[in-house]
Amino acid sequence: MTDPLVEIRDLEKSFGGISATDHVSLALGKGEIHALIGPNGAGKTTLINQLSGELRPDGGCILMGGVDITRQPAAGRARAGLARSFQITSVFPDFTVLDNVALAVQATLPHSFRFWHDARKDGRVRGPARAALEKLGLASRGGALAAELSHGEHRQLELAMALATNPRVLLLDEPMAGTGPEESNQIIGLLGSLKPDYAILLVEHDMSAVFALADIITVLVEGRVIACGSPVEIRANEEVRRAYLGEEKSAPISSGRSRHH
Repeated sequence: MTDPLVEIRDLEKSFGGISATDHVSLALGKGEIHALIGPNGAGKTTLINQLSGELRPDGGCILMGGVDITRQPAAGRARAGLARSFQITSVFPDFTVLDNVALAVQATLPHSFRFWHDARKDGRVRGPARAALEKLGLASRGGALAAELSHGEHRQLELAMALATNPRVLLLDEPMAGTGPEESNQIIGLLGSLKPDYAILLVEHDMSAVFALADIITVLVEGRVIACGSPVEIRANEEVRRAYLGEEKSAPISSGRSRHH
């Protein structure tokens, strides 16, 4: 990897004496998908929250493009090019698909406090919104109400809303959750097509998706990194297998479809 776009150094976060992030370090580079996996309670969401700016670390630092953003608020990180997919904003079910994406674009503009009826008319947001829908295969659904979408299409819409903010870094929090095999495979294909243009951190329980997409996998257990390496290295790692076997009776580190909640 060339110089990382995002670098986490020795990050720490505790709640009531329990260490949720225990001196975690990792790096994200453009054109790379870095998967973050681990059992429930491993600290994955806490780490994502610190990256997105929703939680402030107790120690360590976060660099983006070599600039320390550890104390920068979430809005500043978004303007710098960091987007958290599926929680970037609420989807309005009674608005059209295009209007939802236009609102996400508007949120990145100066004076974004203006109400959404402007987003329905503002040419500055309609073009980028349509481009994002095209990239995610939803161009034909732009006029549909968000409430009419299938679950998989809803996931695509949320990702389109993230892309419409013109990010450099995508934090994807369980993009396959609740999807069936066909929808999941479609999202895997879409994420693979996006990979060259972004630095992507993927938190996902579906091991088939992780091994299909990831270049690097970091494994968290009780807030601590127990392994980091290529998919081949992680699949063969006995400590990783033992950590997962403590949660389930059958080994999940395989290429088959498996979910662990």
